[in-house]
Amino acid sequence: MQNIGGQAVIEGVMMKGKKGWTVAVRSPNGEIHVKKEGLSATPFLFRLPIIRGFIALFQALLIGIKAIEYSASKAFDEKEEEKLSPASMTITIIVSILLGIGLFILLPLYMTKLLGIFFHSISTNSLMFNFVDGIIRVIFFLIYIIGIGMWKEMRRIFEYHGAEHKVIHAYENGKDLSIKNIMKFSPLHPRCGTSFLLIVMVISIFTFSFIPQEWSFIYKFISRIILIPLIAGISYEVLKLSAKMKNNLFINLIIQPGLLLQRLTTREPDESQIEVALKALQEVLILEETNA
Repeated sequence: MQNIGGQAVIEGVMMKGKKGWTVAVRSPNGEIHVKKEGLSATPFLFRLPIIRGFIALFQALLIGIKAIEYSASKAFDEKEEEKLSPASMTITIIVSILLGIGLFILLPLYMTKLLGIFFHSISTNSLMFNFVDGIIRVIFFLIYIIGIGMWKEMRRIFEYHGAEHKVIHAYENGKDLSIKNIMKFSPLHPRCGTSFLLIVMVISIFTFSFIPQEWSFIYKFISRIILIPLIAGISYEVLKLSAKMKNNLFINLIIQPGLLLQRLTTREPDESQIEVALKALQEVLILEETNA
């Protein structure tokens, strides 16, 4: 059985295997459009533990951007001249990354520094400082998720997110991939990007605790940026381990916060959305067999 991952996009779902990825999107006229691409073999060095996590994250970002761009063109029935140019897409990505760094790294760090003025234990204890910084980051993340969840279009994407999980659950359990069978499964999955982000935030609290407390604010900020690849790599290994050992009682308890958080990023899909997610899975499995 192939290890398949996925991502919800605009009116569709992207599915990725080892050999390639596909995205299925429903256009306004009801037709399902499919885009597929093969993937080159990953060099041995990039498959090593920790390193593979950051590489997987970087690859997921690139594929995700392509999938979203394709889904937008089909879901909104865009003409070729209406599509974003490579330059516009690059600017959009850079701005998004900078906003993410500002909101989830710079602002929590600055707020923690301000709290340290009033609470001596925060300013003098590295673990306490990074614990408070991490809690503020989690609060910001929850506010962000809840906020975008109020957007009608984003709720549709959350429904496709649920459809992606249900289809993967049915596939991993070896069930007949009928829409009726798929609908019975949970929209929550332990190997999800939402759970990954929560793990990242927890791992970052401990990792950042090794940064000397006496360092200046700017050094602390820069060191957080530099440590992102390491934290992503460790978090990836934790996520893979938790998915493999999900039936273990201790591991099951650990993954519960991630599954709970997924209740904010997934919704129950309808049968038409399941159909799109299933189409994406079927196409990526064909791609895997073809390139075997």
